Amino acid sequence: MPHHRTALRLVAPVAVLALTLTACGGDDTADAKSTGTARAKASPSPEPTSGGEMGTGESATGKVAEDPGEVTYEVLAQKVDVGTEAEAAKVVSEPDKVKGEVLAVAHLKYTHRSGPALTDGSDVHDGTTVFADGQRGTVLIGATEDAAGCEDPYDVDSRKQGASHVFCETYVIPANAKSVEVHWAEEDGEPYIWKFPNG
Repeated sequence: MPHHRTALRLVAPVAVLALTLTACGGDDTADAKSTGTARAKASPSPEPTSGGEMGTGESATGKVAEDPGEVTYEVLAQKVDVGTEAEAAKVVSEPDKVKGEVLAVAHLKYTHRSGPALTDGSDVHDGTTVFADGQRGTVLIGATEDAAGCEDPYDVDSRKQGASHVFCETYVIPANAKSVEVHWAEEDGEPYIWKFPNG
């Protein structure tokens, strides 16, 4: 899979369906409660295992299915470097597509806490996304391989217990965004969210 390229890839926004139950009458409410109780007894809902808002400097812990086995990582969103519109225009092949937008480079530190040593890359950074004012940004492929303080995940050959690496993700966000959020999630897990002011 080629990874040394710069291309703007549009990412479909993640939709969340919020289901609100309202009771219209006394009998309906009783029926809904008894049906809900019966379902809960038949299949109890699992406890949430991950996700939530994180404080500045606070690390999350999560598991990632790697080759040759599951690895537990400590993950910390360190900072987000927000650039200018001119910088964004320079790194894309079609500058008119990023008018009014800037680059947001999220720096995440991943520490291998338990599990097998890896010798052929990692998928830990695949769970990272960047949001601006609650809206998912557009990921920019190949833009952070030489950014200051960022390692290219494809150049790290050995990852063993106790080792830490800083990988970065670059997204395009609106220039007037007031806040930037870095999300990281285990596969099928709820995201951990770090918030950073913009400006």
